[in-house]
Amino acid sequence: MRRPKFLAILLFILTLVLATCTGTNPDLPAPSLSDSGALRIWWSRGHYPEEDEALEEIIAGWQSDREERGEPALEVELSFYSIEDILGKTKSAVEAGNPPDLLFSSQTDLILGESWAADGILADVSDVIEPVKDLYSDSALKAAYFYNNVTKQGSYYAVPIYQQAHYLHYWRDLLAEVGFSEKDIPKDWNGFWEFWQEAADALRDRYGEDFYAMGFPMSVASVDTYFTFEQILEAYDVEIVGQASGLSNHRSGKLLLDRPAIRQKAIAALEWYVSLYQNGYVPPDAIKWLAADNNVTFLNRKVLIAANPSLSIPGSQREDEDIYRNKMATIELPNEPDGEPPKYLVTVKTIVAFAASKNQEAAKDFLSYLVEPERLGFYVKGSLGRWFPVMPELLADSFWQDKSDPHISVATEQFLEGKTRPFYQSFNPAYSRVSEENVWGKAMSRVIVDGLSPTEATDEAIGRIKEIFADWPSSE
Repeated sequence: MRRPKFLAILLFILTLVLATCTGTNPDLPAPSLSDSGALRIWWSRGHYPEEDEALEEIIAGWQSDREERGEPALEVELSFYSIEDILGKTKSAVEAGNPPDLLFSSQTDLILGESWAADGILADVSDVIEPVKDLYSDSALKAAYFYNNVTKQGSYYAVPIYQQAHYLHYWRDLLAEVGFSEKDIPKDWNGFWEFWQEAADALRDRYGEDFYAMGFPMSVASVDTYFTFEQILEAYDVEIVGQASGLSNHRSGKLLLDRPAIRQKAIAALEWYVSLYQNGYVPPDAIKWLAADNNVTFLNRKVLIAANPSLSIPGSQREDEDIYRNKMATIELPNEPDGEPPKYLVTVKTIVAFAASKNQEAAKDFLSYLVEPERLGFYVKGSLGRWFPVMPELLADSFWQDKSDPHISVATEQFLEGKTRPFYQSFNPAYSRVSEENVWGKAMSRVIVDGLSPTEATDEAIGRIKEIFADWPSSE
């Protein structure tokens, strides 16, 4: 099989795998608080240089703006960490009483943000949100509004900067080699997935046994396993947490897993998902993948279609016009098993500040500068379409309105015309622990590695989720 070897792929893999850090060795303990009183910002390293460069440019602009306003000069210590390392380092720093002033991780909203807010660890950032509140979407505001068990009140404890959904990417040129095009792809659930299996079987005859249909993560170690399987649960109408209404109580949803119909649907979803692996349509090493591996496997053309919770895969190929626009394509999910149109899970990514920070005033000043629409729009575009704006007015930019773009146009249609819902953390913060433990990823491992039946593994997962909800502090 021809495998593209060019600089873009190399850079993409390196930025995902290396935990590089500005002025800091990422393998060392988290840096101590600077004696200079510098503003310490810890940030998930971007997939592309443009993403990090955009942030650095905004920071430099903010420092100049402070000087123009007559504010004291302030050094900024910006540290980049890998997605695998940043939350662990921050958690250790919080426990040591030495958190950074600002944190951005693409997993904060899914894992630790809710519990940090509940425990009074996060700083209230309402004074950042209120001046631009009307510019944000309702879902973005809900994603930033947490309940604090210390103050017994809800407030804004995070600043939204962008959102993401789930996408499917496939190799258009490989599909053409066996006589198919996009118009041949069925829209129904069973027909859609059988199509890719049949096409991959034909391609395997040409390219060997190490070619597979689907790049679906199956490992406990990958956050993409969580993203992908939650989308599958949604397709099977597995309603795990009920949705409460209103901003003040929107995180008080009740657990619904005691309902027999919900349990049966969860079993069916898990059985379907692991069967793709067991039947040889997913690479064998998918049970060991980290967050980058589904991307790398697809870019190495070892699978025909891949699932990913951002547009990072096509974004990595923007410099090669032929690959980006002709060889690779992004496609919407098929209709759900019951025939209904797909509903896309959306998560809002946020920046948080810490109550123990010694530079809260400066941290909030920077956040207020960042969330001005022209700057936030500039930063989100720096991700090359990997992420999606949380301020509707930013969508007027031609970058998001380019219908000839085979990837951005699909994402825009999913967000603006498709059905969406937030992840269950927005219904009840206890579900953040389900994400942190990757409960459903462990259920897959129990079937694939340990030989449990999907029913047994699902019941184990349901039992653990019930324990998590029972142990979670009540906000009532």
